[in-house]
Amino acid sequence: METRQVWLLIWLAAGGWLLYLLAPILTPFIVSALLAYLGDPLVDRLEARRVPRALAVTLVFCVILGVLLLLLLILVPRVESQLTHLAEKLPVYAAWLRGHAEPYLGEWLGAGGGLDPEMLRKALAEHWQSAGGMLAGLWQSFSASGAALLGWIANLLLIPVLTFYLLRDWDELVAAVQALLPRDRAALWSRLARESDEVLGAFLRGQVLVMFALGVIYTTGLWVVGLDFALLIGMFAGLVSFVPYLGLIVGILVAGIASILQFQGPDQLLWVVLVFVVGQLLEGTVLTPRLVGERIGLHPVAVIFAVMAGGQLYGFFGILLALPVAAVGMVLLRHLLETYRASRLYCGQNGNG
Repeated sequence: METRQVWLLIWLAAGGWLLYLLAPILTPFIVSALLAYLGDPLVDRLEARRVPRALAVTLVFCVILGVLLLLLLILVPRVESQLTHLAEKLPVYAAWLRGHAEPYLGEWLGAGGGLDPEMLRKALAEHWQSAGGMLAGLWQSFSASGAALLGWIANLLLIPVLTFYLLRDWDELVAAVQALLPRDRAALWSRLARESDEVLGAFLRGQVLVMFALGVIYTTGLWVVGLDFALLIGMFAGLVSFVPYLGLIVGILVAGIASILQFQGPDQLLWVVLVFVVGQLLEGTVLTPRLVGERIGLHPVAVIFAVMAGGQLYGFFGILLALPVAAVGMVLLRHLLETYRASRLYCGQNGNG
């Protein structure tokens, strides 16, 4: 192995370790970089129409900020009203569960045909200490979540500022990175960077549209079924659909439970399942091929592995970074395969196929 390759591996390892150490504070920077990356092509188009860069950045930034605020203004009040409605309905759901689950729970606990309150009292008394420890742990979690909430608010305020500056200086940052590439391999690295940009840009923009479209489909379908929490469940299922089949599984589970509680039985369960099956079919046959494209679509196994690995290594920051890294990794892997197929190891010592 050449000395330069050794140093490259050392720098990559050091960079990965530094990302691991800084992961807790990098989330707003990654979100801002993704927003700037998505908005830069619009800025370039405006520049091509002889709009000054500063004005183009301001216009695109206002559009991005306006769209995000509009979504918040539309979704947050409706989600809040559904959460309030859920809180009001909880006693009704609890009463129905108690009436229908008690016989099965009593039989499972060996209490014959019903559930003995005295037996529950004794069980609670026996496990009081562990319950107290659990409550103490929950209190610590809530206390820590207060600090986490303040951190999230600070990040939300920081993201627009970072996005504006990254969007303004994006071309200069890209040029600075290109200037650092080894001169004897500059053409190769530039080609890989262009391919990565094509894959990553199309994948991210398409995936955001697919997630939003699935959220609308799920919400509309559940609303037609008559589910009270259609918006809350439908948009959440669409949001997590960047992991293959996760939106389908989570949506069916959550919407199925909500349907059973609301209609007090499994009468509408088949229609709920049908909503998510139709959404999954539309995603596979229409949305993903048209909005993302088969050529740049990542294999579902690669996406699941990337998200799980990113979450395991870097937490929420790793989940945000997983898909962009996987998309770029696919381009590099394709180049490695081309290099391998052109090598003597693959073709033979004489280079004959």
